[in-house]
Amino acid sequence: MTDILILMPAAGASSRMRGRDKLLETVDGEALLRRQARRAGASGAPVLVTLPRHAGGPRAEQLDGLPRLRVTHVDPAEGMAASLRAGAEAAAAAGARGLMVMLPDLPEIETEDLLRLIESFAEAPDSCLRATAEDGRPGHPVVFPARLFPALETVAGDVGGRDLLARETVRRLALPGGRAVTDLDTPEDWTDWRARAGR
Repeated sequence: MTDILILMPAAGASSRMRGRDKLLETVDGEALLRRQARRAGASGAPVLVTLPRHAGGPRAEQLDGLPRLRVTHVDPAEGMAASLRAGAEAAAAAGARGLMVMLPDLPEIETEDLLRLIESFAEAPDSCLRATAEDGRPGHPVVFPARLFPALETVAGDVGGRDLLARETVRRLALPGGRAVTDLDTPEDWTDWRARAGR
């Protein structure tokens, strides 16, 4: 039995990057996907990464040798839902009390943020928990309690868990600065972030 299983949905196509793969962009000399997967594993929780079916390649190579991590493949045409279903099924099979969805394209999320979320979730393990920016803007990661695993196993499309969250009373945990909302989807996002962060 485990308290939390961390899901990293990495099956998207990076379609807004105009030919580049945002998860292979380097931060401090390390591919973003590997960096964030390594940070997730350092929390002590098991990590499940979803990759696109029929496309192992560079993303899979970046995950080689990381502890506490396993990979499963999903159909990227199904959008976020395929990853959420896989994560919910894995969390249920592990007897987890919660499923943390950690988007891999948020480069500022640190292991300490994940540990704070895990600790906060343990205080109310039947409620959804969502990270926010320091100013209250909703972001990621999000933790779903085990009672919602059956609903997550039936989601469809690219809406992900938004409809589910909309029906729940969601607890919030503010992370420093804009860590929870700094997602980098376009080349311009990356250029601007690197200029601001000195990376």
